[in-house]
Amino acid sequence: MNIVCAGINHRSATVDIREKFAVGPQELQRALSRIRDIDGLAGAVIVSTCNRVEYYTASVCPIRVLDGLRGYLKERSGEMDAPLYTHDSPSSVRHLFRVASGLDSMVLGETEILGQLKQAYASATACGATTRHLNKLFQHAFRVAKHVRSETQITRGSTSVGSVAVDLAGKIFGDLGGRTILILGAGEISEKTARSFVSRGAKTVIVANRTFDRAARLAEEIGGMAVHFENWPNIFESVDILICSTSAPQPIITREILGPLLKNRPDRPLFVIDLAVPRDAEAAINDLENVYLFDIDSLEKIVAESLEIRRAEVQRCEKMIDQHVSEFVGWMRNHMAFHA
Repeated sequence: MNIVCAGINHRSATVDIREKFAVGPQELQRALSRIRDIDGLAGAVIVSTCNRVEYYTASVCPIRVLDGLRGYLKERSGEMDAPLYTHDSPSSVRHLFRVASGLDSMVLGETEILGQLKQAYASATACGATTRHLNKLFQHAFRVAKHVRSETQITRGSTSVGSVAVDLAGKIFGDLGGRTILILGAGEISEKTARSFVSRGAKTVIVANRTFDRAARLAEEIGGMAVHFENWPNIFESVDILICSTSAPQPIITREILGPLLKNRPDRPLFVIDLAVPRDAEAAINDLENVYLFDIDSLEKIVAESLEIRRAEVQRCEKMIDQHVSEFVGWMRNHMAFHA
């Protein structure tokens, strides 16, 4: 049995390419079902975040599975060839352990990715898509991440997309105490971003989500306000910073929507931070007067400013991961039989 990984991430593809391959929650089950038809593929886990789309598969025929994945991705993207990187055992094991530990993230040492991996694994398990080897692999990856975090300083400083977004807002406005923030979406990234803004003294944080109860729950926890998703334009006049992090398949912040709303707030800047992939805000809004748009790739400029301490810890993390890879590969050698 071999573990095969194929994917794209923020290093291999820009956001406009990544969004073409993103797998939303509403289509995950269908995607898992589709790739499980690939000849030689025993099981799979799909990880789709703002910075990566990766397929982890168990297979006795790695070359055949990779050919099948390439064909599926080309079909999915409308005949675009994905700029794939690929790994098989033990390289695929090491890659997943590095991802889980935050060593392969845009923000070195970020903590959000572990929760996203756990959700991806739980979803694949619920669909019956995993195998004995994949179960062991992901459970081991979660232990590796915990070990690396507890024994090193890799998570010191701004280690999430949300906290970096708040850093950006702080650079733009200085004191956030008098600012109003509107967050579209109430998922994990939105929640962490909202909490970061509150911790930095934001006056008002407003949460809008298609499921209002979820927005209300988050708003109550952070001492903010919740509005029904369709009503966010009604409170837009007071907003200084707009954070977008929904799972919408198409842009929800367009020039046509935003243009008329800006007339009620002349000469007042609006900063839009789009954390979603596919993107929630179309690039054309950056051409509107007093609108400043930052997408997920724009955050790399801020990430670079807070990496020095964490970079010094990478070597320690890599040694720990190598030990775990050896342990897992040893387990695989003792369990070579095919298990669906």
